[in-house]
Amino acid sequence: MNKLYSNSNQRLFGTDGIRGTVNAGKVTALTAVNLAMAAGEYFYGKAGTKKSRVLIGKDTRLSGYMLEPALVAGFTSVGLDSITTGPLPTPAIAHLTRVLRCDLGVMISASHNPYEDNGLKLFGADGFKLNDEVENEIQLRMEKGPTLAKSELLGRARRMEDAIGRYSEFVKQILPKHQDLNGMKVVLDCANGASYKVGPEVLFELGAEAIVIGVKPNGRNINLDCGAMFPNKMANTTKLEEADLGIALDGDADRVIFSDENGDIIHGDQIIALLAKEMKINNELNNDRVVGTLMSNLGLENFLKDLKINLYRTKVGDRYILDEMIKSNSKLGGEPSGHILLTDFAKTGDGLLTAIKVLSLLKKSGMKASEFLRPFKLVPQSLKNLKNINKEVLSNETVTKLVNKKQKLLGNNGRILLRASGTEDLIRIMVEAENKDQVAEVTKDIADKIIEQNDILKNK
Repeated sequence: MNKLYSNSNQRLFGTDGIRGTVNAGKVTALTAVNLAMAAGEYFYGKAGTKKSRVLIGKDTRLSGYMLEPALVAGFTSVGLDSITTGPLPTPAIAHLTRVLRCDLGVMISASHNPYEDNGLKLFGADGFKLNDEVENEIQLRMEKGPTLAKSELLGRARRMEDAIGRYSEFVKQILPKHQDLNGMKVVLDCANGASYKVGPEVLFELGAEAIVIGVKPNGRNINLDCGAMFPNKMANTTKLEEADLGIALDGDADRVIFSDENGDIIHGDQIIALLAKEMKINNELNNDRVVGTLMSNLGLENFLKDLKINLYRTKVGDRYILDEMIKSNSKLGGEPSGHILLTDFAKTGDGLLTAIKVLSLLKKSGMKASEFLRPFKLVPQSLKNLKNINKEVLSNETVTKLVNKKQKLLGNNGRILLRASGTEDLIRIMVEAENKDQVAEVTKDIADKIIEQNDILKNK
């Protein structure tokens, strides 16, 4: 037995795998080795093939060079063959894990976070992200320590040379064979991340004229003033180039943000509404149901209701959306941040796949993006993030009383949501109501109260 991890009081896994600042906490080479041994032991033989294997992808962060070989060492030490792809989107790893009949897949990425952070996302043999029970079992095995393979049973490692081509062909299948994107001019921002090669290639092969930015990764510029987290560069370029649509992917390309031809950002819920309407017309929505989150705009809920479509809300995070979609056999889900799930095509959010679908619908409509991609009016919403706040403040009696008072003031036409981020050290405040000034006032009052109570906690 070889015990490498012993902090059983800390849960390693967050809402999207293991994530944090590299070498400053739980994201280290040692963690990667230990995780690989524990996960490899758990998943060994799950795909039912004669030789167990794992697929490992990454984005463009400098720390990927450290974490990838650490994972390979861990997996091969417990007998799994390791296949590495190099930089490739998270949804590509989910897809290829399944079609290559791997026992599991791992994506090395911290998604939209800055380059100093990194993370480890795991997928089962079916291409789905792991549930809490499986993650807990893997952590228990990490605490216990692995049973190493005998010398003659060690795994081998190899690079997959055609990973980009395999994923490209998969993504293009969202369009019927007789359709293409000829005549469409787009701006594509790849966030200097995992899609910097495959994104431009797919648009070129489908016939679109693409102006590409964010395709010069250097290990430190992923998500830096670009991509889905900072879409203004993409939006401004879209207007300047007189393009039909702007597309900004995040660092691992599982989310997407759009801009219209005027350089105005399009809210993620508008894209969900557009897809829901199209799928309703084509009888592709099972049980007339769309899955969103607690952050989904009230305007979306009202729009879907008019179409006789129900919006079911989950906790924030695409894994919770997917869990509900699987349970209810729903075909469309997503959140305002740009995670869109189309489960007839992919097992996780796929920004590039969503972008191709939206582009094809825009082309078919013959309309301007500013008209076509805003099917409903958003209810005014305020989002505020507070840093360095003790999460116990969320259950503070003074804070909860104020929130309840403000919710009564807003009535049924408004919502207040307080939550701790699952991926960053933040407290998030969301307020929605028909009156924009009221939204701003309520947000400020709650933020001020949280800060006040946090200061009191500090001084105790």
